[in-house]
Amino acid sequence: MEGKMKVAVMLGIGKMGFEERDIPKVKDNEALIKLEYIGVCGSDLHYYETGAIGDYVVNPPFVLGHEPGGIVVEIGKNVKNLKIGDRVALEPGKTCGHCEFCKSGKYNLCPEVQFFATPPVDGVFQEYVAHEADLCFKLPENVSTMEGALIEPLAVGFHAAIQGNAKIGQTAVVMGAGCIGLVTMMSLKAMGVSKVYVVDLMEKRLKKALELDADRVINGSNSNVAEEIGKLTGGKGCDLVIETTGSEIAASQAIDITKKGATIVFVGYSKNGEMTLPMSIAINKELTFKTVFRYRHIYPLAINAVSTGRVNLKGIVTNTYNLDEIQEAMDYSISNKADIVKTVIRVSEEK
Repeated sequence: MEGKMKVAVMLGIGKMGFEERDIPKVKDNEALIKLEYIGVCGSDLHYYETGAIGDYVVNPPFVLGHEPGGIVVEIGKNVKNLKIGDRVALEPGKTCGHCEFCKSGKYNLCPEVQFFATPPVDGVFQEYVAHEADLCFKLPENVSTMEGALIEPLAVGFHAAIQGNAKIGQTAVVMGAGCIGLVTMMSLKAMGVSKVYVVDLMEKRLKKALELDADRVINGSNSNVAEEIGKLTGGKGCDLVIETTGSEIAASQAIDITKKGATIVFVGYSKNGEMTLPMSIAINKELTFKTVFRYRHIYPLAINAVSTGRVNLKGIVTNTYNLDEIQEAMDYSISNKADIVKTVIRVSEEK
């Protein structure tokens, strides 16, 4: 496809603008996607607010956004799994395919991964993107491209639940009711976990967790989390905790509220990358610690969970903006973190 497209670019800390660029050319194994919706991730906001995440530093002009859903408008000559008109969710990380991690199936750990909106790789706050066809997953008729965009964060939630070996009969606690905490809670419920409790400090987020079918919520700002979980579990503690906040306090509470032999899955990054934890308690309980880095082999499962009604992805969307409103969308998301669960950018309307 020939022509130009609008691209929203980060021009500096707290400053967005627009450029006109060529519509990408598709390679033999790629599809050209007309983007319809793109989710705004916490990492996008962090880059926008500070200019860096750890060793990844933005060099403007830079394109943010890595949660895309759209429609196929062109395919390369070797593409067999897609056709023009297919509605798709895009998995944003291209891996090398030949390292030990790719070959063993743990491709999310590939050291050569090129991931949308992770410097120096541009993201997808734009009208079109060319992407590897094998990373474009067809959506059922009853799953919108907006939900397709949100398969990416949902994949993190399912990967966390799978890392924790979540199963029926368990009691689980999710620390944090932001976007990742909520999709994790819904993933646990979809996998049959019997009771899922959610802990947060913000009442509006806890209300959203209840709307999305959490069994109970606890406000850690005015309740003793360990005491409340003790009451809910008959003093036994929970089987599984998934910690999504990156808070040292929440991580310490996770150790306190688990029963002996339980599992804790760490998803959230702390601000400085470090934590001091009560390891003597963890050792005495013989706890298992697991961690999560993105996801692997999750998109088909996550799409099915949405299609069959096990997960209500639309329920996490609190704000929608057009691409032209990208500056307002980013600024509002930064300044109103207590009120926002998920902001979505509408690039074009789904027909």
